[in-house]
Amino acid sequence: MRMSLQITLTAAAVLSLAACGTTGPSANKLLTLDGQPPLVIAHRGASGYLPEQTLESYARAIELGADVIEMDLVSTKDGVLIARHDPNLAISTDVAKHARFASRKKTIQVDGETQTGWFSNDFTLAEIKTLGGISTDPERPQEFNGKFKIPTFQEIIDFAKAKSKETGRTIAIYPETKNPTYFRDLGMPMEDKVIAAINAAGWNSKTAPIYVQSFEPGSLKYMKSKGLNTRLIQLIDGDGIDMKTGAMTYAVPVDRPYEWTKAGDKRNFDVMVTPAGLAEIKTYADGIGPWKRYIVSVKGTVGADGKVVDVNKDGKINDADATSTAPTTLIADAHKAGLFVHPFTFRNESRRLASDYNKDGKNEYAVYYKLGVDGVFTDFTDTARAARTDYLKSIGR
Repeated sequence: MRMSLQITLTAAAVLSLAACGTTGPSANKLLTLDGQPPLVIAHRGASGYLPEQTLESYARAIELGADVIEMDLVSTKDGVLIARHDPNLAISTDVAKHARFASRKKTIQVDGETQTGWFSNDFTLAEIKTLGGISTDPERPQEFNGKFKIPTFQEIIDFAKAKSKETGRTIAIYPETKNPTYFRDLGMPMEDKVIAAINAAGWNSKTAPIYVQSFEPGSLKYMKSKGLNTRLIQLIDGDGIDMKTGAMTYAVPVDRPYEWTKAGDKRNFDVMVTPAGLAEIKTYADGIGPWKRYIVSVKGTVGADGKVVDVNKDGKINDADATSTAPTTLIADAHKAGLFVHPFTFRNESRRLASDYNKDGKNEYAVYYKLGVDGVFTDFTDTARAARTDYLKSIGR
């Protein structure tokens, strides 16, 4: 993987500078592409607190101050776009508790990965509406499981408009075409429906309160060719981090866009973060949404036995046993190419925070804000907002 390391400040050093209010030539200068404060993007709503991608979760995120609410779009059997992160309903709904649907459980391939469950394309919208959303993280609140229904894309558009009117501030939305090749292969392409909904909303412009994202370049390119003129975002994924080296690892289904796999293209997502890759993205998109580890990775301590040390002795090896590495130049490189940068996903749990963040998510945000990100995908809107307030105050904004 090619990631430039011309920036040599460690995350701890970046935090120190931010705390001192030192930001370079101009003490109150923001390093974002447009010079404006970074956006707080509620990843699947207030998903740290409530079942994701439900109107209740989006409402909570807006209450907590989100600038943007984010959702993934999949299709029902009757062709309606709904908000779910995965076609496999077993992951984020209570479908397994509905005996009437037991016979629809099956094992199939989704983007090259074998999955067992119930799939959205086998259910009508009316059937989907009988299901409830559940928390996808067992360490997050479970008491709301099954209580909130799955919204359609149109319902979210209407909801965002209503909330914007109610609050007096613009609430933008951030839909993703999820598994577009999977649905296209089923004869259920989603792109034209996304465009139609955006046109009907009166949002087909660069200044409209909407960002359209995808991991598959072909999905974005198709929508652009069909007249979609919103801001488009190329998502950039990876499977994990080699804790011994801090290097990105790749595995199905997050090694490359699935359309590349089908075409026999063996490149991984890392080619997108090179200057040449960014230049290519600029021909069809306005920004990138990289996994945050492309910007600041983590690295563990290797013991005498050659294994990564379980520093906190909890029996697990995760980010809490690692420290952050020197930031790459991806943000600066993307800005040079004219692309904004919205990394994902920021979370509060200590197991997801490098040890040098001292179990405080605000410290992680501070590093990325200091580096000039244009927005952050977060499961915890309130923490992202608080960290942004602190950062802006530290630079006199």
